[in-house]
Parts: sequence; C-alpha cells; structure tokens
Amino acid sequence: MRSRLYVRIYLALLGSIAVLALGFTLVHGLFDPDRARQGFETFAEVAGEVLPPPQAPQAEQQQALRRLHHKVHAHMALYSAKRELIAAVGKPLPPLPATQEASGRIEGRVTIFALRLPDGRWLVAQRRNAGRLPISMFSMLAVVALVIGLAAYPVVRRLTRRLERLQGSVETWGEGLLSTRVAVEGSDEVARLATSFNNSAARIEALVGAQRSLLANASHELRSPLARIRMAVELMQDQASPDMRAELTRNIAELDQLIDEVLLASRLDAMAKDAPAHSHLALTGMVAEECAHGGAALEADDVTLKGDARLLRRMVRNLIENARRYGAGTPVTVRLHRQGDTIRIDVCDSGPGVPEAERERIFTPFYRLPGASEAAGGVGLGLSLVRQIAHHHHGDVVCMANPPGGCCFRVSLPA
Repeated sequence: MRSRLYVRIYLALLGSIAVLALGFTLVHGLFDPDRARQGFETFAEVAGEVLPPPQAPQAEQQQALRRLHHKVHAHMALYSAKRELIAAVGKPLPPLPATQEASGRIEGRVTIFALRLPDGRWLVAQRRNAGRLPISMFSMLAVVALVIGLAAYPVVRRLTRRLERLQGSVETWGEGLLSTRVAVEGSDEVARLATSFNNSAARIEALVGAQRSLLANASHELRSPLARIRMAVELMQDQASPDMRAELTRNIAELDQLIDEVLLASRLDAMAKDAPAHSHLALTGMVAEECAHGGAALEADDVTLKGDARLLRRMVRNLIENARRYGAGTPVTVRLHRQGDTIRIDVCDSGPGVPEAERERIFTPFYRLPGASEAAGGVGLGLSLVRQIAHHHHGDVVCMANPPGGCCFRVSLPA
C-alpha cells in the first residue's frame, strides 16, 4: 500500500499536521518564558503558604513537604536559604546548583526547576509525569488527525484515482490498442496531461494507420507485376541460359516471399494482442508435419495449445527454414515439451551459431548477420515474424547457444 501515490500523499499530510501540532505544543509548554515564569512564581507563593516557617523542626517540614507532594504529584527537595538540604520526597533529585540565582529551570535539566520561596528557602521539584506528554494531548492529536484525515481522504483519493486511470490507459495504449483514450476530468494539471495524451495518441494512431495501410496496399499491388514477370520468365526459358533462368527463378521466389512476409507482418500489427481468433489445436501434430516437410528431427510430448493454427505453423516453419539456411547443412532438431504452465519449442542446429552480441539484433526486421551471403536466401523478416507471432500468443522467443555447437531458438508460450 505504501507504493500507492494517494496513500503516500495522505500519510504525508497527516504526518505533517501531527508533527506541527506536537512541535507547537512542546514549544509552547516548555520554552515559553513568560508562561513558565508566571507558573514558577505562582507555585512558589503557594508552596510558601503551605510549608511551615524556616525555624520549624525538620520533621514538621518533612511532613508538610510530603503533604504537598501528594497534592501536586511531584518529586521535591527543600533547601534552606544557605542551600542545605532540609527534606525530600519522591525520587532523588540533583542537588541545587550554586549558580542558581532565581526561580526557573535548572541548567541542563529541562524538566527540573528550582523555586525560590518568599522566605529565602529553595524548593527543587519535578513532576512525576515530566518528560511525557499527557494523555489528553495524545487524545487531542488523535482527534485532530482523524478529522483532517476524514476530510482530506476524498480529495486526495479523487486526484490519485484520476492518475491511476491515466496510467491504465497509457499501459493499454502501449500494449498496442492505439484507439485508447483517457476521460478528461476537471481543468487542472492532470486534466491537461490527459488532453495532451489524447492528442498525441490520436496523431500516432493516424500515422501508424497510414503506414500500415500504405504497406499493405503496396505489398498487395506488387502481386500483379510479380505475376507478369513470372509469366515472362517462363515464356523466355528457351532463350535464356540455365544459369540465368535459375537466378531469375530464385529472385522471383525471394520477392514473392518478401511480399508474403510483409503482408503477414502488416496483418499482425493490425491484430489486437488478445484477438478472439484462437482455438484449441494439437500442437504436436502440427509441429510434426512441419518437421517432416523441413527434414528436421522431432522430440515431442503430446501438447495441445489454444492459439492461431496458421500463425503457429508459420512460426515453426520459419524457425526450421532459418536453421536449414544458416546451419551449414547440419541436422536440425526440434524439441517440444511442456514444463508446468509453459510450452517450450526449441529449434536447434550445429552450425556456426550466432555471436552473443547479435542474438537480440537478429529479431530486427531486415537485419542480417555480418558476412551472411545473400545467396543463402531469406529476406530478413522470418525471425521478426517469429517474435511477432510469439508475442501475439503472449509468449516470447530467444536465441541461445547450443551446448554441442551452433544455436537454439527457444519459443516460450503459456499453456
């Protein structure tokens, strides 16, 4: 609870008021010279009337001091005008300093005071509850804190509740729901912040929407000229050399793959992260089909998953094709296991591997490892799509070193 903003503001307000009230009480009660002097003089006059005269026997003065002790509830010691101890009641008190010239607090002893009686004697006293605040003061502070707390809570809570709603909207917007807006309440700084957020979110949503629309339309329109180029290549096969025909065919296939993956990436960006298009599917059978198609060995448990079959199939296919393309011809192994609430898909090869510094960057769209040959194929979107598909299913993918050599791509999905 202490991490909540409204609780911290609320406690700071109550603490400040309590410290202020306590400090004022202490200063007023302990360090007000006029009030203290008047109190000392009054008490000295009363004590002079209650105590017997200086020439009275010591036993009589002791008895009178004891009666006064029970009335004022204080520890006391009575000294003669020559500062000789005559009588004492209660706990022992420090001796009367030789430097004390007038009634007042003893130097260095805030709660012990010395009173000079009208007849010249000295009375040193300390209340039995000195140094402790009276219970009534605590009660007063508690009542003040309660009243202020009840009055301040709705104000503080209203302010922080608006901030919490703003935080929730920003988090939802950051997860990809760009249509999220915040209700503008009031006209203070929080309202202006909500207005600024709404304006910024609207502009960003428009820019992202335009970019997605342009990308999808451009990719779709490329299909027609690509089909015409493929047809022209087929018609001129007898006129071109085998090497040229193979190169043209490879380039067309690469361009077709690029358009397909750009369209898929665009659709993934436009899909809500929690789109209700998921259904239960036999993940093991689907992975086995892709392994058979890609020539990979499979080690799998019987696993089912709720997800998008088309996207998950594409994710596994991209990982297997990536391992075949960059694994230097080494065997590709796929492991599918369920561990608790997590489903793991490992696609491993024994090739040259990926340097540790590059293991995160390879998921960037159109990124290639330094020294990678274009002849190997690929357009640089396969691994980026794998991560997008994993995130679409509330999971993730990482690149790790394969202990025997090479690398492994691990996809973790919630079961």
